[in-house]
Amino acid sequence: MDRHAYELARALKMAPRRIAVVGAGWAGLAAAVELVQAGAEVTLFEMAQQAGGRARDLSPSASCGREALEASLDNGQHICIGAYVETLRMMRMVGVAEADAFVRRPLMLVDAEGVGLRLGRGAPRPAFALAVLRRRGWRWNDRLALLRAAASWSRRGFRCDASTTVAVLCASLPLAVRREFIDPLCIAALNTPAETASGCVFLRVLHDALTSGAGSADLLLPRLTLGALFPAPALRWLASRGADVRLGRRVEHIHARLDGWSVDGQPFAAVVLAASASEAARLAASHAPQWVARAAALRYEPIVTIYATSAGCRLPEAMIALDADAERPVQFVFDRGQLGGSPGLLALVASGASGWLERGSRVTEHAAISQANAALVRHLREPLRAVRTIVEKRATFACTTGLDRPPMRVAPGLFAAGDYVAGPYPATLEGAVRSGIAAAGAALA
Repeated sequence: MDRHAYELARALKMAPRRIAVVGAGWAGLAAAVELVQAGAEVTLFEMAQQAGGRARDLSPSASCGREALEASLDNGQHICIGAYVETLRMMRMVGVAEADAFVRRPLMLVDAEGVGLRLGRGAPRPAFALAVLRRRGWRWNDRLALLRAAASWSRRGFRCDASTTVAVLCASLPLAVRREFIDPLCIAALNTPAETASGCVFLRVLHDALTSGAGSADLLLPRLTLGALFPAPALRWLASRGADVRLGRRVEHIHARLDGWSVDGQPFAAVVLAASASEAARLAASHAPQWVARAAALRYEPIVTIYATSAGCRLPEAMIALDADAERPVQFVFDRGQLGGSPGLLALVASGASGWLERGSRVTEHAAISQANAALVRHLREPLRAVRTIVEKRATFACTTGLDRPPMRVAPGLFAAGDYVAGPYPATLEGAVRSGIAAAGAALA
């Protein structure tokens, strides 16, 4: 038994044993796995017929009649980094080996010509400094300015004033550094434009990537669909250990009891609300109005993923960055053929895409295909054709300055889990998993 399970098992001796988890996204699954590992009796409710929440795979038959795909598509593109230690621990616990699940590569942020930042292996700080010094396309003043800024952030413990945006934090950096490094890194990590994104959270992401030991900054690109990465193995693991898993079951109401809570009339000692913020707010409305108000005040940023094909296409890297602006929506392209998907299948990702969705999803799709055909022309034997466009309107909360995220504790014996719950991380898989683990510990203790 690992350290986490041992600590929870100790807590379980003094804690209630019958616990409900509402929601089977990554946070809810992490909470359920942690609770079952500690010996609790868990009932897991999920309103959808499929687990995974906003990080799940889709049926290949749902390709809107445009084209049948050999492999399942995902509802978006999610990457991990080596510093996601709790996500990797959870995956190991349910039987998923990292080598089978991911392509691990040193951090890189390169364009279609292979120009950009490439970290080497080893300790991330010296690897980052060396990568900046070797970065083609920047003047020496550009490179030195970024290294000086990084050193300054490190001396301050990767902290800044809570009101500081990423744009203000990096205002002194040369335009090329901001456009080609800061802006794409910010949108990838926070899904919020640098002009409004929280500098504090941005620095926390840099801190974990650069200070958590060798490999912490590595990119972990999924070679499995998102469902196979964790949700499906977690459901099998839970079922094999006696958990009561109820997919397609929406919880209608919860009520406080003298000895705990009832969920649709069934008694539980504690409840973990691991549904979306809006669904958790609905269930908690009569129990914690202040918590509900904070959850309702969250604002969201969308992500648009356009799947497109070009026969024989293979990009120089599995993930490349594109220049995005008012006429070009896509910041990143993933070569799914290099990641276990159909050869020639690309995923074009437009993050923080609220402005584009105001123009319409078809306009966004057309602009994305035109942008990718122009940027990737050297790697295409034939023009890209759109297969399917997926819009996640509430993909992540807007990670802005001064954000007041709701706390984990909703009421006595009632706890919230999700990437939106107060914590140091943006809306990432690691943030969701850590939140679920923390809620499980609170429910036990």
